[in-house]
Amino acid sequence: MKAKSRSFYVVVVKRAFDIVIGLCALPFLLLITLVVGAIIKLEDGGPVFYRAKRIGKGSRIFDMYKFRSMIVNAPNWTNQDGSTYNSSDDARVTKVGRFIRKTSIDELPQFFNILIGNMTLIGPRASGAGALGTYQPDEEAKMDVKPGITGYTQAYYRNSIGVREKRLYDAWYAQNVTLWLDIKIFFKTFVVVLKHENVYTNAEPIEAQATETAAVGTEQQ
Repeated sequence: MKAKSRSFYVVVVKRAFDIVIGLCALPFLLLITLVVGAIIKLEDGGPVFYRAKRIGKGSRIFDMYKFRSMIVNAPNWTNQDGSTYNSSDDARVTKVGRFIRKTSIDELPQFFNILIGNMTLIGPRASGAGALGTYQPDEEAKMDVKPGITGYTQAYYRNSIGVREKRLYDAWYAQNVTLWLDIKIFFKTFVVVLKHENVYTNAEPIEAQATETAAVGTEQQ
C-alpha cells in the first residue's frame, strides 16, 4: 500500500504541484530574466543562458537550462572524484556569476524545464550526460524519478560531499520519496540558500580541458 501511495504522489500530486508552482513562478522568472540577462550581457557580451545535456528519469538525456555564470568557452576542471571543480576563487566564474551562484539565482531557468516536464521542483540533482554508464547498481535508483531544482543532497549537503555519497543519497531519496520528505527538503533549501552554506568545494582541480560549446552558452557545473 505504501508503494502505491508513493507512486500516486510522485506521478499525480507531485506533477500537479510542479505545474501550479511553475505557472506561478513564470511572471517572476521573466522579470528576473530581463534584469539578470541584461547584467550578464553588459559584463562580457556573451549568451544569457547555457544549455547542458543532463541525465533525466529513465536515464534519458535532456537539455537543462541555467543562467550563464562562467566565461564563454570556459575550460572544464574536475576534482579527483570526477566531480566538477567548484571554488570561491574560480577564475572561470564571472563577477555576476559569483553572485547568482551564491544566491542560486542561476538555477531559476530550470522552471522552464519543470513546465516542459523533464524536471521537478524537488528531486535528485541531474548528472551530466557524460556520467551515463558510470553508475553502480546501488546508485541507479536515482534515475527512477525526475531530477529536481533542489533535492535531498542539495538541501542537506550541497557541494560538501563527493560524487559517490551524493549518488547514494539521491538513490535513497528516489526509493523513499514522500510528501512529508519533500516538504522538509523545500524549507531546508531556503535555510541553506539564505545562509550560503556549502556553496563551494574549494578542492584543487586535477584536470583542465576545453568544454564543448552548448547551443546557447558554454559552462561546466
